[in-house]
Amino acid sequence: MMTYFKQTLAAASLLFFLSGTTVASASETESSSASESATAETTAATTTTALTLRQGALLKTPTAKELPKKFFYDSGVEIAYPADGVKGIYVTAYSVGYEEKFNKLIEYVDSNDLNAMVIDIKDDMGVVTADFNSDDTHIQENTEEYIPDVNKLMDVMEEKQIYPIARIVTFKDTLLANEQPEMSFTESDGSVWVASNGESFINPFLKQTWDYAVNVGIEAAKVGFKEVQFDYVRFPEGFEVWGDTLNYDMGEYANLEMTDDEKRVQAITDFTAYAKEKLMPYGVDVSVDIFGYTASVVEASGIGQNFPEISENVDVISSMIYPSHWGTDYFGIYKPDLYPYELVSEYMIVENELLASLETPPTSRPWLQDFTASYLGSGFYQTYGKEQVDAQVQALYDAGVNEFLLWNALNNYTY
Repeated sequence: MMTYFKQTLAAASLLFFLSGTTVASASETESSSASESATAETTAATTTTALTLRQGALLKTPTAKELPKKFFYDSGVEIAYPADGVKGIYVTAYSVGYEEKFNKLIEYVDSNDLNAMVIDIKDDMGVVTADFNSDDTHIQENTEEYIPDVNKLMDVMEEKQIYPIARIVTFKDTLLANEQPEMSFTESDGSVWVASNGESFINPFLKQTWDYAVNVGIEAAKVGFKEVQFDYVRFPEGFEVWGDTLNYDMGEYANLEMTDDEKRVQAITDFTAYAKEKLMPYGVDVSVDIFGYTASVVEASGIGQNFPEISENVDVISSMIYPSHWGTDYFGIYKPDLYPYELVSEYMIVENELLASLETPPTSRPWLQDFTASYLGSGFYQTYGKEQVDAQVQALYDAGVNEFLLWNALNNYTY
């Protein structure tokens, strides 16, 4: 087998040939009001290169699935991409570590025509949930071994042929923000900014925050995860309103002739391209979770998300389109939680139109609601079960989409 260096060199050479473009060297290295609906959202580089703004798809390269295996790092884990498309569930690291719970989830997947698990590898607090024995000191310092043996986990995934996706919560990272305030947003007194829910973010303008998240993704790929899914790829909600009251570094974006809104969008778009580039040698797909709202408005500049631009940089786009998360009368649907089929159908009209306009559209694999949003109040929600989840899945199928992910924060599924 080729050494990692030779594999990387071969992959880089192939990319150069396919794209006809020189790849500049670079340094190595969403949201909810209730826990039941919490969404499926650093080491400084030793060398620094000039920031290159990216527009559109990264090099217009093929996906990992389309290139020979010899060009990629070999984890030794053989799990095929599901022939009928990915249909999966979200699984916390706690569930993996609790054997009885995890065995039930394995059985659930096996008995319900599902084939994938999205597993927390860097969770909503910023904890790295498995010990990768990483050379990145920040990764090791922020590791809690909620997953007792990640290699054993991969053995189970391989035996069952369950497609493993590593969920990495990217810029929402309370742990690192408090450890490295200079990589976050701070108040006038020097304290780290804290959202109303007690969470903090690290700064998407800074390359070292990119490298930290990408390095976790690389570790996941090396042990056998077949896809790296980045969640919370955004600035905090409302940043465009109150962000100027905080202290933070815009890094290489500071002097660009752009508005602050444009800079945020550029930073998030650039991160997705960077992540795709850095993970390419490992043969994994790259996916991003994104607010469904972003597609409906094309660009949510406050949080830095532009749906088409992000979509062109990734293999898979996973819009969070939970009926409970849309305001009343959105898409002309009053009390959307009561109409899961109609809501998903109307949303997919918008998304399909956007993706059809792209030169290299990603696979659409939306997040669907498998939880009850009782926090909406009487008359505005219903108890979600198999009927409501089936309705969402059918809406996707009717829209020509055959991949989906189910979200339940406690991993109690009804589909």
